[in-house]
Parts: sequence; structure tokens; C-alpha cells
Amino acid sequence: MRLEGPLSRRHLLALAAGIAGATALPLHAQPDAWPSRPIKLVVGYAAGGATDVIARLVAVKLGERLGQPVVVDNRAGANSNVGAEVVAKSPPDGYTLYVFTIANTINASLYAKLGYDPQKDFEPIGLIAKIPNILVVNNNLPIKSIADYVRFAKASKDGITFASSGSGSSIHLSGEMFKMQTHLNMLHVPYRGSAPAVTDLLGGQVQSMFDNTPSALPHVQGGRLRAIAITSAKRSPLLPDVPTVAESGFPGFDVQSWFGLAAPAGTPKPIIDRLNAELNKVLAAPELRQRFQDLAASPEPGTPEQMRSFAAAETQRWREVVKTSGAKAE
Repeated sequence: MRLEGPLSRRHLLALAAGIAGATALPLHAQPDAWPSRPIKLVVGYAAGGATDVIARLVAVKLGERLGQPVVVDNRAGANSNVGAEVVAKSPPDGYTLYVFTIANTINASLYAKLGYDPQKDFEPIGLIAKIPNILVVNNNLPIKSIADYVRFAKASKDGITFASSGSGSSIHLSGEMFKMQTHLNMLHVPYRGSAPAVTDLLGGQVQSMFDNTPSALPHVQGGRLRAIAITSAKRSPLLPDVPTVAESGFPGFDVQSWFGLAAPAGTPKPIIDRLNAELNKVLAAPELRQRFQDLAASPEPGTPEQMRSFAAAETQRWREVVKTSGAKAE
């Protein structure tokens, strides 16, 4: 009988260890179990635009790598603020992601009040791609270079007009940044979207536009608009003969629309790290790189920390342009 006491205790200890191991295993395995259901990728714009197209290309490939569908959810409105606020207030569990763009860094100073904080309410995952703008002019103007553009604006009593897809858009602020550097008399003409702006540019109602490359490219290649310069630091392989603004007399000029992947603040680091690793593998895939090239987009693989630093710098940069230009949210 004296043996039963110690044996019982040993059995109890073994049983307790087994229970502890059984409970600890699922807890330890939780990060590995993510994702166990579809992931929602919120886009702050309507379907069909550059942000939406890029998001869908990435979503398909990312879903394949994660083993769960990544479903694009378009939440358009207020220059992407509607979608951003939805994600900022979502659970930080890795199942709701956001395509964070240049617009969010502009909106930080363009809007007097936002329902979210662009820097504090998001966990950067990584940049996706960048797309330059093109300075295009109506074919009837005697402008074939940046030097011609400057001379024309200075010689004209009314200066020169430049259209945009809306006040505060990257298309608008590209022009404002150029205006700040050149001190030209440039009159901004805002439209509700790029398509009507391009229509009036083709018709001669406005004279120029710093349009996104995917929107302007077909008209340039078709000879309906004249490309004067590209706003990125390097020339585009799709328009190798079009110089950059920087090499046309304005060193350091570099403006590009950009897109990144973000999650709600507080999303666990293992999930962020997994998403970043898979995103970078997606961006290295030859078929995706070719699709991006067709859109004049350059893949931008990197780390969450690099995206955080880049977005902070962009927020400060556009704050100065918004303040100087007096741009207001529509």
C-alpha cells in the first residue's frame, strides 16, 4: 500500500504534464495556423482604376501562397478615406488588410479631420509598386519639352492651365510641386476623375496635365497627346525617349503614385512578417512583373520598416505642398 501513494503521485504528475502539453500545443501553433479562412483586402477606390487593378493582381498571387483566398473589397469614397477608416477600425487579426497609397499620406494634411490616423492606425507590411506621372500637353500647343513649357507659360498673359482628377490628388499635387519649383503662372483645373480631365485636354479646353501613366499612355502612343516629361527619377521603359523632369532642368524632382500593403495597428508581428515575406515573393514572380510593366508600374519589395519610413517622409513632403498650394479637400 505504501507504494500506491508515490505511484499515484507520479501518475498525477504525468497526467498533469500531458494536459499542459495538450493545451500548450494549440497556443504555440496559433501563428502557424493563420490564415484559416479568407482574407479581405480593402481598396479605397472603385473597381477598374490603377489601385484596384494592382490590388487584384497581388491578391490572386498572395492568396495562392497563403493557401486562402484574398478577396478584394472596394470601399470607394472621400479620396480613399472611407476604406481606410473601415480597416483602421477592424480587428487586428490578419484577416482585413488595406492597400495603403500616396493618397493616405496626402490626406493627412488635406483634410482638417479624419476618422483615422494614417500613421498610428496602420501596421505597414510592405510597398507593392510605384507608378510615375507624365506631363502631357494638347497636340496643338507649340510645346515639345519642359523648356518649351516654361517659355510658353511665361510668355502667355494667362499662364498655362493644368487639369487633374481632383483637388488633392497626386496628379494635382505633381503640378503644384512643379509650380513651386518653377514659380510659373499655372492655373489648376480640377475634374471628378482622370477620364473627364483627359477628354477636355484632348479637346483643348485645358492645356496640360500631370496624368498617371496608365491613363495617359494610350493617348501618347496613339499620337493624341504629346508627352513632355515623366515625373519619376528614371525614364520609363515604355517611353524611353521621354526625358524625366529632373533631367530637364529640375534636379531632384521625383513624384510617383505608390501602393503598399497595411494591416490594422496591433496585428501580431508573426502575421506581419509572414505577409511581408509572401508579398516579396509575389513581387519577384516574372509573370507579375510583366503585368506591372504593362501598367508602367515598378515592383517595390522591401521591409515593413522601410514602408513606415517612406510613408512618414511622404506625409511630411505633401504637407508642405498642400500648405503652399492651398489645396483643399473637395
